[in-house]
Amino acid sequence: MNPALTALAGFAGWTIVLALIMATNRMANFFGSAKIPINKFSPSGEDLPGFGHRVTRAHMNCVENLPVFAALVAVAGLSGQFGIMETTAMYVLYARIAQSVVHMISTSPAMVWIRATFFFIQVLLMACYAYQMLF
Repeated sequence: MNPALTALAGFAGWTIVLALIMATNRMANFFGSAKIPINKFSPSGEDLPGFGHRVTRAHMNCVENLPVFAALVAVAGLSGQFGIMETTAMYVLYARIAQSVVHMISTSPAMVWIRATFFFIQVLLMACYAYQMLF
């Protein structure tokens, strides 16, 4: 399979993995000591302590960025320009997974800088793809 399509499938798969982790964490909070009512969960995860909030935000970061990457892969495929992404598309996925993992580990200032670096890598690559496809 083309690397851009593999990266897109991986990005979607990673988003699903984070959704499952998030759902498991929410269920643990519902059945555990927190007893947050099942119909009272905040979509931002701010009602969950520590890891629960961080995994919710990591999942939302994926949901926010997956459509942009998907659109770029679609345009590349439909316009016959997969070559633009071929050698670097997997780096978008690797940086996305790294960003999420760092986000789930900690929100200390050092970890936020590391997370921001991984985010910047993704945005820079996607901006380069868009530029190359347009010009």
